[in-house]
Amino acid sequence: MHARRFLAAALVLAALAACTDGGQDASTTGPTGATTPTTAGSPVTPVETPSVTVSPTRPPLPAEPPATSGPAALDCVNGWTTPPDGSEKARSPIGVIRRTTGVKGPLQVVDLRYFTGPESPPSDKGYLLVVERWYVKLFAERDFSFDGRFLVEARRFGQGVAAVAPYDSSGYSSPDWVGFQYDSADPERRTYPGLPGTWAGVPYDFVGGGAGIEIPGLPDDVLGCLSGT
Repeated sequence: MHARRFLAAALVLAALAACTDGGQDASTTGPTGATTPTTAGSPVTPVETPSVTVSPTRPPLPAEPPATSGPAALDCVNGWTTPPDGSEKARSPIGVIRRTTGVKGPLQVVDLRYFTGPESPPSDKGYLLVVERWYVKLFAERDFSFDGRFLVEARRFGQGVAAVAPYDSSGYSSPDWVGFQYDSADPERRTYPGLPGTWAGVPYDFVGGGAGIEIPGLPDDVLGCLSGT
């Protein structure tokens, strides 16, 4: 399911590559305040996206700086870390978010986690044994209506935004996290209440799956990597 979903997302990324900003518009402010340049299944059942009122004011920052690492555990098999500002691991997911949503201008990264784990559902195929994932919480400094939380996934054949949730949500629960199944017959991009940017495809519940196939978006092995977000 997710391999097909991700392949569809990769097609969207290729079509939107021209949307990547350059120069000052491509800057990103990380959790520590440093500014660095960025780089670049089965059918699902549509669901209602979360209805959250977008604030016209600057999104709130956490009272305390977010943690920068978490230990390995049964539900976070390899632990998680916050990649250093300016590193490829820090720039990569931001570039994917830019291309997918079309957001322009500087971005304030509030929280960033990188972790690895198996595919969902588990697969014995070599290129799916380890999936790279990023959790990113950010907002646009020139447009406070663009704020949200993102899950970015990378496999051998490419990267894509797997799901998005409202900025003021927390943890990993339904119906906050929404995925989009790309539909080549309807490539129009649309806005959704509570979600930043514009999205092409059919929205669905990323946490629980759809179309009668209860395949979760994330495997149990990495659910704990989002604890405290």
